[in-house]
Amino acid sequence: MSTSVLPESRPSKLALYLDLIRWNRPAGWLLLLWPSLSALWIAAQGFPGWHLLVVFVLGTILMRSAGCCVNDVADREFDKHVKRTAQRPVTSGRVGVKEALAVGGVLAFVAFLLVLTTNTATIAWSVLGLVLSLIYPYAKRHVSMPQAVLGVAFSFGIPMAFAAVTEAVPWQAWALMAGNLFWVLAYDTEYAMVDRDDDLKIGMKTSAITLGDADVPAIIAFYLVFLGVWTAVLWGLVNPLVWGAMLVVALAQVVWHWRLIKDRTREGCFKAFRLNHWLGFTVFVGVVLGLV
Repeated sequence: MSTSVLPESRPSKLALYLDLIRWNRPAGWLLLLWPSLSALWIAAQGFPGWHLLVVFVLGTILMRSAGCCVNDVADREFDKHVKRTAQRPVTSGRVGVKEALAVGGVLAFVAFLLVLTTNTATIAWSVLGLVLSLIYPYAKRHVSMPQAVLGVAFSFGIPMAFAAVTEAVPWQAWALMAGNLFWVLAYDTEYAMVDRDDDLKIGMKTSAITLGDADVPAIIAFYLVFLGVWTAVLWGLVNPLVWGAMLVVALAQVVWHWRLIKDRTREGCFKAFRLNHWLGFTVFVGVVLGLV
């Protein structure tokens, strides 16, 4: 009696591309989206209109997806030695380097077409934002806290939002961007804690390694600075009762994150990172309702 072995099915190109851009992991683009949408509402002092809403939502998704392509190409040799990333499409060889860069280029080009429907100021700032997103993957080789570089890149939707609404970038935009940078430091340090053992072996630089045993208290401090700066900037612009209620919910989430990361387990730190978009959403709701 003979038995036949069915050949192992290989994922389609579409499935590989969707994996390349982390389509099944929306937390990444949500982390980018909530600060940008908050800035849109603040700049417009209310609903910014459907055109800008669509441009920023789609543009955020496209640019984050393009960034994943560039990041995976830049880190393909390092990712082979990290448990969590060893099977990424580029690292495993299922998607070629030129192919991944082509996918990223197309996505970035479509995002730029969306920006072209706004104004000159937004277009100019988008070019600088693109440059920052290309620099970050290589910062991990040279900067002791590359998460700060990511913080600038991931916060750049804030000045772009103000430029799109008002054709100018006032000091409030830069202050909100600086505050948001600390939120990025908080959640990306949680992310870096997941891979700390592997990163130490391969010589990667991360905030989790640089901070050492101070990582957990530093993360909590980063969260508090983020909420404190946004509160200071927006206190005279939003309803204080609404904002105060938002802060209660946000601070409860900070406590929850502390509980998840305090033992520094891979599972707890990764869960904390993945759930950060709820904190961004909470602040966004506070902005929207606070401006009503």
